Amino acid sequence: MAKVVKKKKIKWIPFFCLLIVLAMLVFFVHLFLTTKIQNIIIEGNQLVSDIEIMESAGISDYPSFYLVSSSSIVRRLKANPLIKSVQVKRSFYHVLTLEIEEKKVLYKNISTGKYVLETGEEIALDSFMAPTVPHLINYVPNNKTKAFLKGLLKMKENLRVRISEITYVPNDFDKDRFLLYLDDGNMVYLTLTKFDMMNYYDEFLPQLEGKKGILYLDSGNHFKIMES
Repeated sequence: MAKVVKKKKIKWIPFFCLLIVLAMLVFFVHLFLTTKIQNIIIEGNQLVSDIEIMESAGISDYPSFYLVSSSSIVRRLKANPLIKSVQVKRSFYHVLTLEIEEKKVLYKNISTGKYVLETGEEIALDSFMAPTVPHLINYVPNNKTKAFLKGLLKMKENLRVRISEITYVPNDFDKDRFLLYLDDGNMVYLTLTKFDMMNYYDEFLPQLEGKKGILYLDSGNHFKIMES
């Protein structure tokens, strides 16, 4: 008696499910590789241009939104001496936002022609992009520089920009003494431990009654009217 051979039926439902899974996998891999950044938003920068930031970060050609590495963007941008910190944020519609915090430029060192950052680094800046900062006229000893920078940082920025020139003027009694020339024509003597007193400068002005004078904050808090 001849054997009856049963034919195996193909299970079509699992087969089609597998095809669908593979198709979806190919679709998402393609999407992952080819979906580019649609918009780049840069915030917080003043001294470093948007174009320079995009080129340094390696995103000027709007690469893949999913493949571009946030850590690599941060690492590249922090190589710029003007950039203090970077935050990278991603949002819907493939928008990449870079939040930049720049280092503060505290003064221009006249002896070198360079600008000094809050970290003590000196950099060259084009005149058209340089911020309004005081000019340091003479040499400050290395052992005073750190405290000098800290003192300037304690000042409110809206007061710091009103200082036109700074001169280191130690005497026999105070080796930490500085003379500040303000753009309103007044002068201020300060010692390193009292730089934050400049934040009250506008409160001292009424004592001058509209005249020009010298404010002594190195020893006591008093004004001396300049002779006309």
